[in-house]
Amino acid sequence: MSLTQAAATGESHHPIGNLASSEFLIFRLGKEEYGIEILKVQEIRGYDTITRIANSPEFIKGVINLRGVIVPIVDMRIKFNLGEAHYDQFTVVIILNLSGRVIGIVVDGVSDVINLNTEQLRPAPEFGGVIDTEYIIGLGTMEERMLILVDIEKLMSSPDMGILEQAVK
Repeated sequence: MSLTQAAATGESHHPIGNLASSEFLIFRLGKEEYGIEILKVQEIRGYDTITRIANSPEFIKGVINLRGVIVPIVDMRIKFNLGEAHYDQFTVVIILNLSGRVIGIVVDGVSDVINLNTEQLRPAPEFGGVIDTEYIIGLGTMEERMLILVDIEKLMSSPDMGILEQAVK
């Protein structure tokens, strides 16, 4: 069954068919563009001072106080092993609301919000055991752009992250 057929019948055995929305916030990490479901985004903020937490993994930059809520901040460039992170005027923190837990992710920049229809969505390619595609929903195509669509909730609740485990229990 094709993705188009699955979307038309409401059936899906692939994460693309399980999307709550077809609107994605597009952000940059290096030269690549990624998308996350817009419904999971609470707000976008400029990169500001972050309080480091001792003995935390390198990709967890620390925490911020967001109107009385302590928010862990994850640097996605470090998490995805995309080289050293550089922070400039375009660096932003996307504040997410996942399973009732507020989490921030640092990205190189945010470009836009786009709506993708089923013809523009492709399943994630299979790489065998070489590359972990478990957190990739699929690929979005828009004109000459290729967007990597990330299941941010699955990524943040993965065992090596452990950020959402308190909210899930």
